[in-house]
Amino acid sequence: MLELARYEGRHRVRGAAAATAALGGFALLYIFIYPTFAESLGADIDQLLEAYPEALSKAFGVQSLATMEGYLASELYTFGWLLVVGIYFAYAGASLIAADVERERMDMLLSLPVSRARVVLEAFASLAVPLVALSTVVPVVVVVATELVGYPVSTVDVAAVHLLSVPYLTACAGIGLVASVVFDRAGIAQRVAAGALVGLFFAESLVTETDFEAVGVVSPTRYVDPNAVLRESEYALGDAAVLAVATLSLVALAVVIFRRKDIQ
Repeated sequence: MLELARYEGRHRVRGAAAATAALGGFALLYIFIYPTFAESLGADIDQLLEAYPEALSKAFGVQSLATMEGYLASELYTFGWLLVVGIYFAYAGASLIAADVERERMDMLLSLPVSRARVVLEAFASLAVPLVALSTVVPVVVVVATELVGYPVSTVDVAAVHLLSVPYLTACAGIGLVASVVFDRAGIAQRVAAGALVGLFFAESLVTETDFEAVGVVSPTRYVDPNAVLRESEYALGDAAVLAVATLSLVALAVVIFRRKDIQ
């Protein structure tokens, strides 16, 4: 059981290590410059927040820069985690099936006694490698680094923001997976998935507090709020459940499409 998932997972170890190192370094950079940033601005830090363009503040959840929690919520988690890591998972998900179809390896795989559903499910399961790596290493880096610079943040809240974002990242991967079974070329699937996620990310900020706010329900970003977790210790378990259901629905859709697909 899970031979395909293990095989694919082994091939993702190097990429997962690189992504984890990159994001960990990104987190360290942001955290270590914060003391200088906060001390140099002092009481003027709120004025800097007011100078932010409204569209930018909405898109990246800039609510407060006066505390490490508010700073991390907007600069690291909304931008670095929700957008950049979200794109990474959408991009990775988009290559799961399309890459093998494009390289004409899928015919050989399907000639084995495996169902198409199993191919899709185990390919998707292989993304657990980068998901686990990022979700375990980065929070440790954040907690330790903030302690070292003298602006410690709650370990529980940091752990919570990572745990609650797991279904968000799987939903991003699900978007990529659907693109991967629709398109036969990995490059096209990856561009479509990444573009869709970026579009949904910014669309959510554009429709918030407008007459079209209901449109934002299709954006995964609506269901993750780093500010609420880090600044208010509020854990929206219901929103996480919505994203989990969305992930299952996307994976199920991908299975249905792939079962009906002709492999050229």
